[in-house]
Amino acid sequence: MLRRPLVALLVAALLALAPVSAIASDPPPAPSPGVSDVSGVSGVSGSSAERGGDPRLHRRIYVSKESQAYWAAKRDSRFKPIGRRPIAQWVSESWFPVGTVKKQMRSYARKADRHHRTPLVAIYAIPNRDCGGYSGGGLDPRTYKVWITRLAAGLRGRHAMAILEPDALGLLGTCAGQGDRTGLLGFATRTLQAAGVWVYIDAAHNAWIKPHVMARRLIKSGIKHARGFSVNVASFVRTDIEKTYAKRVLKALRKRGVGPKHYVMDTSRNGNGQRTGNDWCNPLSARLGRPPKVVAKRRIDAYLWVKAPGESDGECNGGPYAGAWWPEYALRLMGKL
Repeated sequence: MLRRPLVALLVAALLALAPVSAIASDPPPAPSPGVSDVSGVSGVSGSSAERGGDPRLHRRIYVSKESQAYWAAKRDSRFKPIGRRPIAQWVSESWFPVGTVKKQMRSYARKADRHHRTPLVAIYAIPNRDCGGYSGGGLDPRTYKVWITRLAAGLRGRHAMAILEPDALGLLGTCAGQGDRTGLLGFATRTLQAAGVWVYIDAAHNAWIKPHVMARRLIKSGIKHARGFSVNVASFVRTDIEKTYAKRVLKALRKRGVGPKHYVMDTSRNGNGQRTGNDWCNPLSARLGRPPKVVAKRRIDAYLWVKAPGESDGECNGGPYAGAWWPEYALRLMGKL
């Protein structure tokens, strides 16, 4: 199959019980957010910085201190090339449950705002996500709507960016139990957009879904209410190939009367130039890709590290369970092993 599971979003139990800001000074590793707020590691192009306008066009992405990569780098300086970079905060039902997700998101977004940075989240709780694979899980449709509503309320007014449901459209219709998936994505998109969040609906990668097919799926999922879409999330496909794919999706959307739209690209592990993305589970040849950076250039808004480098895709190629920090793989991604 032309797919790959994503992180299982494993985090210390403490994070589930308290907002991000309430974590002690030396907590156990948390789920794939960014890391310490180190100036200069996630830059912004000069032209976009001079452009003004929406702060997401010129602010750096927020880097928090709760990622597994950060704590690995704190213990061992070899992991600094990963641990000092901003990585998306993955938000799932497991560690951001319906009862606390609003409070947790508000805390996370406020911390980003205090540092004049953009909070970046990857939302991952659609019913039967990953079709029971390594990263299986998700909420039932009714609870999902409540959860999304509260999540959006926590981000309201904070100029956040959200990657919406990685793999959801790539896996559309491939397993039972998905419910009205495009309807749920449309609800999430509208709800988040109303809270001022820039939504990027995940659009898989070039070797998975044809651009014109993906464009139809995006339209059914409410792309007209979104900032745009994301490509290559947790995958390994070469940047230039993914740019071509994104441009073809944009063209297909325009042909159907939708646009102009923008896109973001996950470059966390595509540094070794894989062409297809077929080798999706802990490929040993993978390397770190282009560092995360807001570019606001033409139709691409940013290169991001959505998937946390160093976290396993699952029990394949010698890896631990999905989402676990894997030091050997982190070293391999950095070319140190």
